[in-house]
Parts: sequence; C-alpha cells; structure tokens
Amino acid sequence: MAVQGKKIVLFVLVVFVAYVIITDPENAADYVQIGFEGISAAAQAIGDFFTWIANGAE
Repeated sequence: MAVQGKKIVLFVLVVFVAYVIITDPENAADYVQIGFEGISAAAQAIGDFFTWIANGAE
C-alpha cells in the first residue's frame, strides 16, 4: 500500500514540475538556479566544517 502511495506522489510531482516548466520556463530556470545555489552553499559549508575538524577544531 505505501509503495503505491509513493508512486502516486512521485507521479503528481513529476507532472507538476513538467507543468511549471512548460507554462513558465523563465521562472522554472530561476527555481533551478536557486536550488543549485543552495546545494552549492551546503557543500561549501560541509567542506568548511571538515576543514575545521582537520585543522584540530580550532
């Protein structure tokens, strides 16, 4: 039962994303850019954290 629910939610999400891209591609591009900037910032923060640990947490 839970697997079917997950498949339905995934399908609805994919359809929604396709709808947004088709109806407003400029805003969709902005959303993708914001997402990648967030991922980049998170990766930078993780790298800074591990660098701090490697340097003796000082």
